[in-house]
Amino acid sequence: MHGTIFDIKHFAIHDGPGIRQTIFFKGCPLSCWWCHNPESRRAEIFSYEKEDLIDGHKICTTEIIGKKYTIDEVMTQIKKDVVFFEESGGGVTFSGGEPLLQYNFVIDLLKECKKLEIHTCIDTTGNIKSEKLENVASLTDLFLYDLKHIDDNQHIKYTGISNKLILNNLKMLDEMGKDIWIRFPLIPGINDDESNLLRMMDFLSKLKNSHPISILPYHKIGSHKYERFGIDYKMEGVEEQSKEDVNRILNLFTDAGFRASV
Repeated sequence: MHGTIFDIKHFAIHDGPGIRQTIFFKGCPLSCWWCHNPESRRAEIFSYEKEDLIDGHKICTTEIIGKKYTIDEVMTQIKKDVVFFEESGGGVTFSGGEPLLQYNFVIDLLKECKKLEIHTCIDTTGNIKSEKLENVASLTDLFLYDLKHIDDNQHIKYTGISNKLILNNLKMLDEMGKDIWIRFPLIPGINDDESNLLRMMDFLSKLKNSHPISILPYHKIGSHKYERFGIDYKMEGVEEQSKEDVNRILNLFTDAGFRASV
């Protein structure tokens, strides 16, 4: 069995507790307008021509996005960082794209990590059949769970799919008592209006358990990738939020009693 991965990041500190290794899988069922990893959308491996100007000379090279790995090859990478996991309370995070599109491969990796008592985390859109997610949950210590928009029509507009399964799956994981960190990408003019924020807080307040919320302000870091990969960039002209705007929204959550951070 092989999995398709486009990056392995060692010493990650923002993808779960402690020092982590984050493994980025190719393929995603969503097409979010603001995605900063557009190379992750396509499940297949692809290449593009890269141009660099060196000493006044144009140098063209071919860069390949994605690589096939076996379970043993991924585990060899993970084992390199075990000492850092143990010292920091960290572990491995499977991200993407959407890692659970490669369900069988991820299940086998989770099982191998459990044998070594490595803390496991899944960074997910939540768009997966509920019975599969339930199986994944039995092997996963932590979920980083994306909430992009509470309104279904708006979710379809800006991500390409409905949020109904996503919200139902979050309820299911909550009922299972799973450790969940909610991730909310804060996108100007798309999901930062008070109506959406209040509806989102109302939904989260009705969950059985309280979960921390990470607000992820919009940034332009990945915007240059769209032209490189021939993908239409729909966020042209959208500016990043000011620190004051982000703090105002953070305060909405904290004033309502949520454990929120930026």
